[in-house]
Amino acid sequence: MNAEITGLVFMYALLLLMAIPLGRYIGKVFTSDKTWLDKIFNPLDKVFYKLSGIDPTKQMTWKQHLLALLTINLFWFLLCMFVLTSMSWLPLNPDGNPSMSADLAFNTTISFISNTNLQHYSGESGLSYLGQLTVMLFQFISAGCGIAICAVVFFAMKEKSTEKLGNFYFLFVRTCTRILLPLSLVVAVILLFNGTPMTFEGKDTITTMQGDTVQVSRGPVAAFVAIKQMGTNGGGFYGPNSAHPLENPNYITNIAETISIILIPMAMIFALGYVLKRKKLGWVIFGVMTVGFFLLLIPSVISEMKGNPAITKMGIAQNMGSMEGKEVRFGSAASAYWAVTTTCTSNGSVNAMHDSMTAPTGMFALLGMMINSFFGGVGVGFLNFYIFIILAVFISGLMVGRTPEFLGKKIEAKEMKIAMMIALLHPLLILAGTAIASYIYAHNPTAYASWLANPGYHGFSEMLYEFTSSSANNGSGFEGLGDNTPFWNIGCGIVMLLARYLPIIGPVAIAGILASKKYIPESAGTLKTDTGTFGLMVFAVIAIVAALSFFPALTLGPIAEYFGMK
Repeated sequence: MNAEITGLVFMYALLLLMAIPLGRYIGKVFTSDKTWLDKIFNPLDKVFYKLSGIDPTKQMTWKQHLLALLTINLFWFLLCMFVLTSMSWLPLNPDGNPSMSADLAFNTTISFISNTNLQHYSGESGLSYLGQLTVMLFQFISAGCGIAICAVVFFAMKEKSTEKLGNFYFLFVRTCTRILLPLSLVVAVILLFNGTPMTFEGKDTITTMQGDTVQVSRGPVAAFVAIKQMGTNGGGFYGPNSAHPLENPNYITNIAETISIILIPMAMIFALGYVLKRKKLGWVIFGVMTVGFFLLLIPSVISEMKGNPAITKMGIAQNMGSMEGKEVRFGSAASAYWAVTTTCTSNGSVNAMHDSMTAPTGMFALLGMMINSFFGGVGVGFLNFYIFIILAVFISGLMVGRTPEFLGKKIEAKEMKIAMMIALLHPLLILAGTAIASYIYAHNPTAYASWLANPGYHGFSEMLYEFTSSSANNGSGFEGLGDNTPFWNIGCGIVMLLARYLPIIGPVAIAGILASKKYIPESAGTLKTDTGTFGLMVFAVIAIVAALSFFPALTLGPIAEYFGMK
């Protein structure tokens, strides 16, 4: 077997071996079952509750959960705006980096609070150490909020009839201290021992092998990168993200970072089976997500390993595959694996430049974000998938002439209206944003020439990718786009805001409404949702509602580019 493919098989096998027990552990954290970390973190949790005046035993309705989430995020938004617009005179700025403009600070703040981490600035030169620490804090907070609110939906699915669904602050604190912090600490230690910096000193002067003297930025990089990957955040400490040798020094760190991207999203599915005591349902959901993931991954790896057809036509051998924009340390296959993993989740970090990927890989990266439910972000990935479950149950019920039911609760008009609005929101934000950008550029290409380094089909893909990444809370980009302008900063900021919170509000509302309904015992006529047949139905709904919505846009971008190179 090719050594590169062996590396991919090893990474996936190790991921699966870790995700299953981690899912069981996360389920125990949610249900307050005893774990071996309780002795360490129970006292720490009590300190947080005491300082904040929170009563962790107070039960909340679904509306109170959402109010708590939105309130805490508003507070962090205001704090982050202050720090980013005042970095030049605040402490921890040894390199003298300037403050951000208002529109860039707006974009960056929403980006990190919404777990998107879209960066319209270059990491090491755009933020002071205080700025980096601030956004690093939000990488914990945004991930913690997503996982905690997903736990609320788990509880709603579990209960036969209730309006009380646990305590948001309790779930949030436990998520941060017992899941994100320990896992990030392990990854940070791996990075640290492999050469990733962890210091508060300023730039270091080094002499290269060819005798040049250069200034190299340092900082608390290992800690930053760990939560960047583990919390499906994705924002890099350095501009090139994990293609930078100090963020991702070697193949060992590449394995650790690649696994970290999808570990918690995958484990959340097994946590669902543990909380609901329906392991078979968890495996069905896992199966649908895995099939979708591999349908995007396999052709991407093949495409990158075959190389660029335009270069092949020139008679140039590509023994290593398509290596433009990639690191020799990782190779074409591992770069494609990372690209699909980071776009099937809402991570968005990169170890190669997506703008340089072959057209098919660029399309599959776009599809991963457009579908936005094959594992997805920590917590919110399942919320997106939950919408498709509701749609599949409703359609299946109509097909067999029965009232649609899911886990003993009737799905009626109110829930379906919410589900359809959330399902259509994602295509609306992406396609409307791309249409507006295309119109502006097409009507004055001279004035907006700085937007696109590659006009034509690829230039359209760059604009489509930016709004897709924003709406999917992903944060990666086709970096041929000149995006640090008021239009892109404000436009993408608004899209990130709507695409983060409305898809959280919708599923939580549906789950809360269903939880309060009368439980209907399962009968011979009840639609089984833990079967392969239902899994196929969910997959079909995802393909029809999500993927096909974007086919016309894809034909104008990566598909046209691919056939144009033939």
